[in-house]
Amino acid sequence: MWVPEPVGRGEKAGAEFGYVGVDSVLEQMRRKAMKQGFELNIMAVGQSGLGKSTLINTLFKSKVSRRSVKPDDEERIPKTIEIKSISHDIEEKGVRMKLTVIDTPGFGDQINNENCWQPIMKFINEQYEQYLQEEININRKKRIPDTRVHCCIYFIPPTGHCLRPIDIEFMRHLSKVVNIVPIIAKADTLTLEERDFFRQKIKEDLRANEIEVYPQKEFDEDAEDRVINDNIREKIPFAVVGSDQEYQVNGKRLLGRRTRWGTVEVENTAHCEFAYLRDLLIRTHMQNLKDITSSIHYEVYRVRRLNEDSTQTHDEEDGHPAVQANGIPAHDVLSHEM
Repeated sequence: MWVPEPVGRGEKAGAEFGYVGVDSVLEQMRRKAMKQGFELNIMAVGQSGLGKSTLINTLFKSKVSRRSVKPDDEERIPKTIEIKSISHDIEEKGVRMKLTVIDTPGFGDQINNENCWQPIMKFINEQYEQYLQEEININRKKRIPDTRVHCCIYFIPPTGHCLRPIDIEFMRHLSKVVNIVPIIAKADTLTLEERDFFRQKIKEDLRANEIEVYPQKEFDEDAEDRVINDNIREKIPFAVVGSDQEYQVNGKRLLGRRTRWGTVEVENTAHCEFAYLRDLLIRTHMQNLKDITSSIHYEVYRVRRLNEDSTQTHDEEDGHPAVQANGIPAHDVLSHEM
């Protein structure tokens, strides 16, 4: 019987027979991904007047955010927090992406803002629940529509002092269920010294309240990731300026905000950190945001829900009413926090 000779140290098994083609799997994955397209769901949270719509439009260089047209007095300040979503199909160089922007008009605009984070938490959990119900169907869809929130951009007003109680309360609760990227909105209202001082105060407040914002240290996959993410963590919260207006600067058409002292160039990192935010959300970490949403935040929700369903089944068999472990009626979506 013929026995193949063992491959010598340092030699590749495929070298005897020539090219195998294993590396073509990357091209196969690329073709499949191009055919299916991509989905990204971004939530913008912050009080009125911080430029949420403008910033989202600037990020994607199109009119993708919901913007009220001549709102009446009742629409201008909603009595309760509303959650409004709008989806757009964006295509660039043959790559298609379905972008969903979730706006939260009314957040932080009331006299009493206690527990104003709860409707947003409820919305995020409802998306997890919707995905879970699709996932556990016997005849489930080949590709489950993904409405889970992949990233929440939190707009901090440029007070120059420290985080407000509403900022701390929101991020303390929501950072456990969604990827939060805090930004200093309308940063052109601060001097460079005020901006740096404000950033350090925000970092201190986040540490003091044990708030982990994206990218979270515990989710760094390797040393290379840690180096890249440490550099990002140094710059967070990004001090940004948004504008969908173009101006002529040194013979070039640039996005910016014109002031009496000159033009603030949105994509110039010497003027603001919008470019860092754009790179994080779109060019370097988009897939990672989706992966952490799916494998961490959604997985925590899924495990808890399935455990509670099991507990409910035993309770009902024992004659007890169907109540979830945290006391919420079975038909309600639980408040998912770790």
